[in-house]
Amino acid sequence: MSEIILTPRRRLWPVFVLPTVLLVLAAAWSGFWFYTAGRLDQSVDAWRAREAASGRVYECGNRSVAGFPFRLEVRCKDASVALTSQSAGPEQTPITAKLGEILVVGQIYDPRLLIAEFTAPAVLAGRGQPPSMAVSWSAARASVVGLPGVPQRASIVFDDAVVDRIAGAVQTAQARARHAELHGRLLDAPAAGPQPLEAVAQLAGASLQELHPLLAEPFDADLRAVLNGLQDFSPKPWPQRFRELQAAGGKVEISRSRIQQGELIAVAAGTLGLSPNGRIDGELQMTVAGLDKVVPALGIDKMLEQGVPQATLDRVAPGVRAKDVNSVLGALDRAIPGLGKAVRQNANAGVAAGINALGKDAVLEGRPARAFPLRFVDGAVFIGPLQVGQVPPLF
Repeated sequence: MSEIILTPRRRLWPVFVLPTVLLVLAAAWSGFWFYTAGRLDQSVDAWRAREAASGRVYECGNRSVAGFPFRLEVRCKDASVALTSQSAGPEQTPITAKLGEILVVGQIYDPRLLIAEFTAPAVLAGRGQPPSMAVSWSAARASVVGLPGVPQRASIVFDDAVVDRIAGAVQTAQARARHAELHGRLLDAPAAGPQPLEAVAQLAGASLQELHPLLAEPFDADLRAVLNGLQDFSPKPWPQRFRELQAAGGKVEISRSRIQQGELIAVAAGTLGLSPNGRIDGELQMTVAGLDKVVPALGIDKMLEQGVPQATLDRVAPGVRAKDVNSVLGALDRAIPGLGKAVRQNANAGVAAGINALGKDAVLEGRPARAFPLRFVDGAVFIGPLQVGQVPPLF
């Protein structure tokens, strides 16, 4: 009689367990994603609330949350930003900026980090008024870390930014920048005192029209500074924050700033503060290579011409009065005897010689240069005894 060998029966439960485990994990991940999406939505709402308290109110025509399964996206279509209390002055006219879309992306493992992308163009208009400004760019993105609490780091970057003034059917160029970026972060607080804020700004191929002839030609700029004296970081309009900063004796320590425009290179460092009138006070130590290129652009020769209309002085040397020209020349004569006469005979050469005499020899990036102080006195900007500009009040 032959022996019958029975084959052991295969266990089928592992076949069912693995899909069940995967299904449970998928459900758990989905729950985690929706929970994190809710937190991201809360972070966006917290950011909007902070901005609204600072005078910047963001609205969405259509808001949606997407990005499942590996990232989080909040998309805001037909976005608008209402801006109020952003400048000094008794009259604060609300301005509304409308743009196509804002996309906010959050990492599922860190919803405190938000990355935003903005779709051009943006059109600005006063309340009940036709559009007055148009802003466009090829790419614009921002990031912020730390919400819904106090942001610890923030940055914004623009590529190919263009700002135009709109007057009816005519658009006039106001500002251009091939690349612009601004970064800020909170530094560790000293043993006693408020937490400093470090800021880094960079501009490439930038130009500003109708502000000063010196800025009308493309230039590159790099600035690093630390702001001390901010008592709190609660959201508030800029004029109010500047007023509190002045009352607390806050200062901006510029460790390095560099501007290059063609053959002109200038670097500066120093400390600036605010006067009780809300204007800039302080002094920067400047070193300039190619000083002969900057004097004509400053328009000092125009300022020194006899009979120049006040409107011309307002354009080339804001804050300088026509009747003060003789006083300026007298100041030059007192600083360097005979310089005033030289200025009258040859404005550009005389002013360059005067500034050279007031400064000292230096070398900047391997080139001969001059070093001299740039003073800010209640908003007035001075190179030696010459007032070359006027900065408007910040509150």
